[in-house]
Amino acid sequence: MTTESKRQQKFGKIIQQDLGDIFLREGGSWLPGVMITVTNVRVTSDLGIARVYLSFLSAKSSQEAIDQIRSRTSEIRYKLGNKIKNQAKSVPNLEFFVDDSQEYREHIDKLFGEINKDKED
Repeated sequence: MTTESKRQQKFGKIIQQDLGDIFLREGGSWLPGVMITVTNVRVTSDLGIARVYLSFLSAKSSQEAIDQIRSRTSEIRYKLGNKIKNQAKSVPNLEFFVDDSQEYREHIDKLFGEINKDKED
């Protein structure tokens, strides 16, 4: 795995912040009752693709939520383009993924809790 350059990291943070604003304003109409958080954005070295990791609070199914977001990719990309038009030559293609790191952490914590419980018994 290669490390991201400062340029990629900076551009990723700009996209993360602007997408966060978009999801804050528009997300309620796309997914009522669900809070969408942009947890991470990774940008390719040519800045042509942005891989956006999202977490969903109060969603019945993360897979259904990400499918709904993916169905609106062109609309989201257009809105992002309006926000970053003075900061970037072109708007990267967006790829959305579910950030399951919180679920993974909870699973690991549960396993460690069971191990500690077994040691106490």
